[in-house]
Amino acid sequence: MLKDFKQFVLRGNMLDLAVAVVLGVAFTAVITALVKDLITPLISAIGGNADFSSLTFTIHHSTFRYGDFLNYLISFVIIAAAVFFLVVMPVNALVERSRREAPADPTTKRCPECLSEIPLEARRCAFCTSQL
Repeated sequence: MLKDFKQFVLRGNMLDLAVAVVLGVAFTAVITALVKDLITPLISAIGGNADFSSLTFTIHHSTFRYGDFLNYLISFVIIAAAVFFLVVMPVNALVERSRREAPADPTTKRCPECLSEIPLEARRCAFCTSQL
Protein backbone atom coordinates (compact mmCIF):
# COMPACT_ATOMS: atom_id res chain seq x y z
CA MET A 1 0.00 0.00 0.00
CA LEU A 2 2.81 2.44 0.84
CA LYS A 3 4.57 1.47 -2.37
CA ASP A 4 1.48 2.37 -4.40
CA PHE A 5 1.13 5.67 -2.53
CA LYS A 6 4.79 6.51 -3.15
CA GLN A 7 4.39 5.70 -6.84
CA PHE A 8 1.28 7.91 -6.98
CA VAL A 9 2.95 10.87 -5.25
CA LEU A 10 6.14 10.68 -7.31
CA ARG A 11 4.30 10.49 -10.61
CA GLY A 12 5.31 13.26 -13.00
CA ASN A 13 1.84 14.77 -13.27
CA MET A 14 1.50 15.03 -9.50
CA LEU A 15 4.80 16.89 -9.15
CA ASP A 16 3.90 19.22 -12.01
CA LEU A 17 0.59 19.97 -10.32
CA ALA A 18 2.28 20.69 -6.99
CA VAL A 19 4.72 23.09 -8.64
CA ALA A 20 1.86 24.79 -10.49
CA VAL A 21 -0.10 25.29 -7.26
CA VAL A 22 2.90 26.77 -5.44
CA LEU A 23 3.68 29.11 -8.34
CA GLY A 24 0.00 30.05 -8.58
CA VAL A 25 -0.11 31.02 -4.91
CA ALA A 26 3.08 33.06 -5.27
CA PHE A 27 1.74 34.74 -8.43
CA THR A 28 -1.53 35.55 -6.65
CA ALA A 29 0.39 37.17 -3.79
CA VAL A 30 2.36 39.30 -6.25
CA ILE A 31 -0.78 40.40 -8.10
CA THR A 32 -2.58 41.15 -4.84
CA ALA A 33 0.34 43.33 -3.75
CA LEU A 34 0.35 45.02 -7.17
CA VAL A 35 -3.32 45.88 -6.87
CA LYS A 36 -3.10 46.94 -3.22
CA ASP A 37 0.13 48.95 -3.45
CA LEU A 38 0.13 50.35 -6.98
CA ILE A 39 -3.16 50.14 -8.84
CA THR A 40 -5.52 51.07 -6.00
CA PRO A 41 -3.49 54.20 -5.10
CA LEU A 42 -3.32 55.11 -8.79
CA ILE A 43 -7.09 54.83 -9.14
CA SER A 44 -7.59 56.66 -5.84
CA ALA A 45 -5.40 59.52 -7.10
CA ILE A 46 -7.94 59.96 -9.86
CA GLY A 47 -11.07 59.16 -7.83
CA GLY A 48 -10.03 60.55 -4.46
CA ASN A 49 -10.49 57.50 -2.19
CA ALA A 50 -7.23 56.04 -0.92
CA ASP A 51 -8.47 52.62 0.18
CA PHE A 52 -11.11 50.62 -1.64
CA SER A 53 -11.46 48.10 1.17
CA SER A 54 -12.99 50.78 3.38
CA LEU A 55 -15.86 51.39 0.93
CA THR A 56 -19.05 50.00 2.47
CA PHE A 57 -22.77 50.51 2.63
CA THR A 58 -25.26 49.32 5.24
CA ILE A 59 -28.77 47.94 4.83
CA HIS A 60 -30.70 46.87 7.95
CA HIS A 61 -27.58 46.57 10.10
CA SER A 62 -25.81 44.44 7.45
CA THR A 63 -22.56 45.88 6.14
CA PHE A 64 -21.62 45.27 2.53
CA ARG A 65 -17.91 45.77 1.82
CA TYR A 66 -18.00 46.41 -1.91
CA GLY A 67 -14.58 48.11 -1.85
CA ASP A 68 -12.91 44.89 -0.77
CA PHE A 69 -14.78 43.15 -3.58
CA LEU A 70 -13.41 45.74 -6.03
CA ASN A 71 -9.86 44.94 -4.89
CA TYR A 72 -10.40 41.23 -5.50
CA LEU A 73 -12.12 41.90 -8.81
CA ILE A 74 -9.18 43.98 -10.05
CA SER A 75 -6.78 41.24 -8.90
CA PHE A 76 -8.80 38.61 -10.74
CA VAL A 77 -8.88 40.60 -13.98
CA ILE A 78 -5.12 41.16 -13.87
CA ILE A 79 -4.42 37.47 -13.14
CA ALA A 80 -6.81 36.38 -15.91
CA ALA A 81 -5.17 38.77 -18.38
CA ALA A 82 -1.69 37.61 -17.42
CA VAL A 83 -2.63 33.95 -17.79
CA PHE A 84 -4.35 34.62 -21.11
CA PHE A 85 -1.51 36.64 -22.64
CA LEU A 86 1.42 34.72 -21.13
CA VAL A 87 0.07 31.15 -21.26
CA VAL A 88 -3.05 30.67 -23.39
CA MET A 89 -2.05 32.72 -26.43
CA PRO A 90 1.47 31.23 -26.76
CA VAL A 91 0.14 27.68 -26.31
CA ASN A 92 -2.58 28.30 -28.91
CA ALA A 93 0.04 29.64 -31.31
CA LEU A 94 2.21 26.54 -30.77
CA VAL A 95 -0.74 24.22 -31.28
CA GLU A 96 -1.75 26.07 -34.44
CA ARG A 97 1.81 25.92 -35.74
CA SER A 98 1.99 22.18 -35.10
CA ARG A 99 -1.36 21.57 -36.83
CA ARG A 100 -0.19 23.07 -40.07
CA GLU A 101 0.32 20.18 -42.38
CA ALA A 102 3.34 19.90 -44.57
CA PRO A 103 2.51 20.23 -48.24
CA ALA A 104 1.57 16.91 -49.76
CA ASP A 105 4.10 15.22 -52.00
CA PRO A 106 3.35 16.05 -55.60
CA THR A 107 1.85 13.27 -57.71
CA THR A 108 2.34 15.02 -61.03
CA LYS A 109 5.01 16.94 -62.89
CA ARG A 110 5.05 19.24 -65.90
CA CYS A 111 6.17 18.08 -69.32
CA PRO A 112 9.17 20.22 -70.39
CA GLU A 113 7.92 20.29 -74.01
CA CYS A 114 4.17 21.00 -73.82
CA LEU A 115 3.92 22.00 -70.10
CA SER A 116 1.00 19.64 -69.45
CA GLU A 117 0.53 17.82 -66.13
CA ILE A 118 1.70 14.18 -66.25
CA PRO A 119 2.20 11.53 -63.54
CA LEU A 120 5.60 11.47 -61.80
CA GLU A 121 6.31 7.91 -62.95
CA ALA A 122 5.60 8.67 -66.64
CA ARG A 123 8.50 8.21 -69.06
CA ARG A 124 6.62 9.69 -72.03
CA CYS A 125 4.16 12.61 -72.18
CA ALA A 126 0.61 11.52 -72.96
CA PHE A 127 -0.10 14.75 -74.81
CA CYS A 128 2.96 15.41 -76.97
CA THR A 129 4.61 11.94 -76.71
CA SER A 130 8.02 13.44 -75.99
CA GLN A 131 10.37 11.19 -74.05
CA LEU A 132 11.12 12.37 -70.53
